Amino acid sequence: MSPQIEITARLAGFFGVLLCLTVLELAFPRRVLSVRKGPRWASNLALVVLNSVLARLLVPITAVGAALYCQQQGWGLLHFVRWPAWFEGLLAVVAFDLAIYAQHVLFHRVPLLWRLHLVHHTDLDIDVTTGLRFHSLEIILSALFKLAVIAILGPPATAVVIFEILLNATSMFSHSNLRLPLALDRCLRCVLVTPDMHRVHHSVLRPETNSNFGFNLPWWDFAFRTYRDQPADGHLGMTIGLQNLRDEQQVDRLPGMLALPLRAGRRDEQNAVCSRPQ
Repeated sequence: MSPQIEITARLAGFFGVLLCLTVLELAFPRRVLSVRKGPRWASNLALVVLNSVLARLLVPITAVGAALYCQQQGWGLLHFVRWPAWFEGLLAVVAFDLAIYAQHVLFHRVPLLWRLHLVHHTDLDIDVTTGLRFHSLEIILSALFKLAVIAILGPPATAVVIFEILLNATSMFSHSNLRLPLALDRCLRCVLVTPDMHRVHHSVLRPETNSNFGFNLPWWDFAFRTYRDQPADGHLGMTIGLQNLRDEQQVDRLPGMLALPLRAGRRDEQNAVCSRPQ
């Protein structure tokens, strides 16, 4: 797979899903947003651009490039088996999703990592752009983590592209302010993390923030007992964000977001999510 095809596929997926969910959020909103949308969106999307540039400059190889290199070198567990290509690709996508779930849990459990990840949780509203809002250092660490998983697994390059597109799309979907019919939401939760399922994870209540870590597949939350069905205060009554970080200028403007890991005090860290779910 050529780099041009990879870039085209990922950009088309990104802008297509972003546009579609933006329209659907306007037509079928789940919650009334509490923060001015313009400045907040500008900051969240500016962070996406910054992260994309930094990742390209600081990470020497893309995930697809790493997969192709591992294929040439015969590295990774999947190079020791001779299963059908479609099955290896499917297995790789599922394994990647489990790895991202584990990474997400680590970013909640390890205090130093949490200081980076709290930028994602300090968004005072939750909508499609929240799924793109991550501190630049978290993005770099996540990219390096994916490279390590690729070296261990040895997945097909096509599977890597599919997973990257899926992860990006489902992150935007699961964070969207989209109202789904309750019956549809209940059915989808068997195979896909829905907005109502993941919104619980963005509650100010610690037991709820320590739940529903999945972005794409919900199975890991079910299996590892981190699943929580509904927020205690209901989806319309729950408060989004972190209890001790409510200053809009600090948490929803780009300079404040980038500096937040340095400014967040020990109390913010402890009051957030560094303990097991309750």
